[in-house]
Amino acid sequence: MSTEARPQAHPRTRPWDVHRLPRADGRTFLVTGGNAGIGYFVAEQLAGTGAHVVLGSRDRTKAGTAADAIRSRVPGARVRHAPLDLADLASLKDTVDALGQDPLDAVVNNAGVALDDPPRRETKDGNELMFGTNHLGHFALTGWLAPLLAAAPAGRVVTVGSFAAKSERLDLDDLQSTGDYRPKRTYGRSKLAQTLFGFELDRRLRAAGSPVRSVVAHPGGALDSLTPARPPVHVRTTGERLRGLPAGLLVQGKDAGAWPIVRAVLDPEVAGGQLWGPWVFGLRGMPRAEPVKGHFADTGTAARLWDASRDLTGSDPLLGFA
Repeated sequence: MSTEARPQAHPRTRPWDVHRLPRADGRTFLVTGGNAGIGYFVAEQLAGTGAHVVLGSRDRTKAGTAADAIRSRVPGARVRHAPLDLADLASLKDTVDALGQDPLDAVVNNAGVALDDPPRRETKDGNELMFGTNHLGHFALTGWLAPLLAAAPAGRVVTVGSFAAKSERLDLDDLQSTGDYRPKRTYGRSKLAQTLFGFELDRRLRAAGSPVRSVVAHPGGALDSLTPARPPVHVRTTGERLRGLPAGLLVQGKDAGAWPIVRAVLDPEVAGGQLWGPWVFGLRGMPRAEPVKGHFADTGTAARLWDASRDLTGSDPLLGFA
């Protein structure tokens, strides 16, 4: 990792421009699931700032393909792979070992099981796959990364939520969806769990006096058909592009979906505990801070989820920031 002098964060002096991001030379960012989808575009945009970007991925070949695609778009990009399997909690130490001892300026907790229609499955640890991967894996990983984040001048944990989380509620008595498994609902609840974790982490960091910030961001409505091609990572046919055009009135591509997440990583004016998403109805457009309200602001549920997650993973992320 870089041995360059590490610049301190400075307040912005001009309006935020998604096409003219501030430089981040000498800083290191880990993007989980950075080899595909939203994560790929987050990694590509961060690489354009001069930062060192690490792609956390189970598949070394896919990560290498993504890294090559980024280098083809960003000459001189500093990007590499770190092994990451969020469905295997015991393997997370390998991810941290691959990062080394240098400070980590931000982790983007993005990876997860894609929203499709799978049967109920379990992780290696016996947790329901979507809840175990999307939430519990990131919960435990954040604890492993805590010393590296705390060593950075202004470390950040950026947790990627989803618009799907807005319509869901957690069932604290059935977090594993053993009683009533419905894929779309289970996915939405796993993203809600991630969101509540991001806010609860920030409350606990503030109470502990830590300078590390925890921020939640979501991509809004992001469709493959509206996403620019990045072959071979993402290939879009002319027919797919044309069929997706009407949806562009309401939603956007995954490149634009990455904007709120990238701002949550880079903007020195972003505060811990904030929620960032697209401007237009939370579905498309420039990134903006959204009010944290309703079930997102339910501190009682968030605290109970934290306790349950600690019991299920055998770790407490806050301890690493001490």
